[in-house]
Order: sequence, then structure tokens, then C-alpha cells
Amino acid sequence: MVRQPVIGVAGCGEMGLPMARNLQQSGFEVYGYDVRPAGEFGDFSTRMLENAEALAARCPVIISVVRDWAQTEELCFGPDGLFSGEGHPETLIISSTLSPKMISNLRNIIPAGTQLIDAPMSGAPFRAEDGTLTFMLGGEPDVISVAMPAFQAMGSEINHLGPLGQGMMCKVLNNMLAASSVVAVREILNAADALGFPRDRLLEVASSSSGGTWFGDNLDKISWAKEGYSLINTIGILEKDVNALIDTTADFPELRINEFARSVIAELRNLPEE
Repeated sequence: MVRQPVIGVAGCGEMGLPMARNLQQSGFEVYGYDVRPAGEFGDFSTRMLENAEALAARCPVIISVVRDWAQTEELCFGPDGLFSGEGHPETLIISSTLSPKMISNLRNIIPAGTQLIDAPMSGAPFRAEDGTLTFMLGGEPDVISVAMPAFQAMGSEINHLGPLGQGMMCKVLNNMLAASSVVAVREILNAADALGFPRDRLLEVASSSSGGTWFGDNLDKISWAKEGYSLINTIGILEKDVNALIDTTADFPELRINEFARSVIAELRNLPEE
């Protein structure tokens, strides 16, 4: 039997913590790191390490689930970061949603001996808990094949989309679809309320009709479905993801998606808490 590598999960929030637990349940030795105190992680608290440097020293494979590029830079190169000590990870898997340009930048500034995979995921916390996430992978086939058992422990749909950066390219396009559908569903439900049509009945019919969307079909399962806009919640993360698409398409000003993306951001910022 091939011995699986020890895996570290950096960023044990609503997505990272259930991902770590599913890896553990599948037989991997798993450790975590987060800026929050270890005591906040329940039965996983004994697996939480004090900093990213300690995580890299113990775990040859690191999965990063931090929020954005600024946190990715801090994780990798800040004090006590993944690359601040002598023990660098053999493989770094980026499951945060970033601009594909940032993945290319990261490849250029981390040590050449560290393999890099972009592996953003989709599915919301309830699918992270179920181990049924959708992964979008970019990277070398031989590197991804070694990591595939870990992805299979966390997800049910694993898509290798091409070389480094292609997973992230797919994710920013996908999240533009998601963000626009969040705005559309929320506004349509408000209209249904005003018109006196039961929203539950509308969503039931839409789920098997042309109006079906992932957000509408899973509204009762999505923990953040009724959130209003805030920089620190999931609606704010959607704004960050749309901005990642805008960064990706910056060299194509003729694309209408740029104007549409900015309008979606404006609508996200206007979403009230329900």
C-alpha cells in the first residue's frame, strides 16, 4: 500500500475545516493552521499548529484555503510563513479563488522545488461537510495524479482542466455565473413577495424549469443565502471573486463582461440582510 503524504490545511474556516476533517476520515494524517486560536476548532483543536512555518515543516502537502491574494502572500512569505523556514512544502495546492494572473505570479516567486496546483473548489459549506465539492484543477498531470486521492476525499466532481492556471480561470468564470445568479434570485424572490406569489412555490417550479439555478435550488442549504453585503462575509467574497474576473479580463477591454461584472458588484453591494 502506498503511504499517503501528511497534509496541512491552511485556513480552517467554513470550507477548510470540513475539508480537513474529510481528509482525516479518509485516512490521511492532517494538521491545520489558522489565525484564530486553536481552541475554536473543537475536536480538531489538537491538530492545529501554531503557525504556517510549523505546518510546512510537518506537512509535505499544503492546501491553502485562505481568503484572497493578500492572505496568500502572508501565508507564504510573512513572518513564520510556509517558505520562511528550512522545511518548504513539496506541493502547494491553492484552493482559494484568486485571479489566474496571481497563480502565475506565485509560480514565479515560490521555490522551484515546490510543485504548484491551482485547485479552487465550489459547493458552499454544506458540500464541504458532505465531501461532495467540485474541484477545478490546473497543473501537471503527474503532480495532480499524486494528489488525486486527497481531492477524492474532499469532492465528488474532480475536473483537471489543463496546465497551471486553468483551474482558476474556470473558477473565476464560474463564480461570475454564481454571483449574477445570487443577485437575480434574491431580486426575483423580493418581486414574488411584493406580487403575493409564494416564493417556495416559485423555487419549486423553477428547479425543473428554465429558471433553475444552483443558488435557487439549494437556497435552504446555503448558510449564507440571506446575508446582506459585508466585506467580511460570503457576499463580500463573491465581490472579491468578481473582481478576480475583472483582473483576468483587463487585457480585453472590448469584452462586455467587464461592464456586466461591475454592475453585478454594484448589485451585490446593495443586497440587504433578509
